[in-house]
Amino acid sequence: MALSVVERRNNIIELLNEAGKVSVKELSVRFDVSEVAIRTDLTELEKQGLLTRVHGGAITSYKSYYDMSLVQRSNTNPREKMGIAKQIGQMVHDNDTLIMNAGTTPLFVMRELSDKKVTIVTNSIALALEGAKNANFKIILLGGDVDTNYQFTYGTATIGLLQQYNADMAILSVDGVDPVNGVSTFYHQEAEVCKCMMAHAKKTIVAADYSKIGRSAFVKIEDVSKVDILVTSENADGVVLSKLRKKGIRVVAAKS
Repeated sequence: MALSVVERRNNIIELLNEAGKVSVKELSVRFDVSEVAIRTDLTELEKQGLLTRVHGGAITSYKSYYDMSLVQRSNTNPREKMGIAKQIGQMVHDNDTLIMNAGTTPLFVMRELSDKKVTIVTNSIALALEGAKNANFKIILLGGDVDTNYQFTYGTATIGLLQQYNADMAILSVDGVDPVNGVSTFYHQEAEVCKCMMAHAKKTIVAADYSKIGRSAFVKIEDVSKVDILVTSENADGVVLSKLRKKGIRVVAAKS
């Protein structure tokens, strides 16, 4: 069965992260599509900041979140993430039910909630393991297929379980927030899970530090109009934040 465009582009990024470079000709043969289709893929991926086009192919442009381990991501912009987590912590009250996705910022948020009695529904294995240590938390880990690299569950089983719950808030870590292209993620497996999380919460809070603002990642999750509150860092692009506010989003710029 032929891969979808999304699946093919995801595989291209995986190959690029492994080899450091790819060629149009090799990719065309590998995926059994035209070189024109591959060039279109590379152009779109370059727009997302995931690679740099060169003659005949592409090379890696930087070591993105997509290629980082959980520990590496935890050590990226930690002050900003802690500031964001503190702001979100103030929005959560005792007895709230929260839906949280995988990512390092949700881990920081959960630590800010340590003295509150909350129920947390999550697809993050790391979040569930850490939260299980706190007697104040009721942790519900969604089953499903497991992404062992990034420690989250996904797939039809995960979504089926998620649809059984209704939460006060969805607190989501994303990789891109753009007024036109919406909220997005590098991880195509988690995109549908995040979309379902938003649909099953009364309010959606997006946590994204300055590096994610005005950026479009690999897969769109939802339009920005579906977001109630964006919590970002104070050094985020003010022009983009102004555009997001005009979309009806409450924007909170946290001090780091």
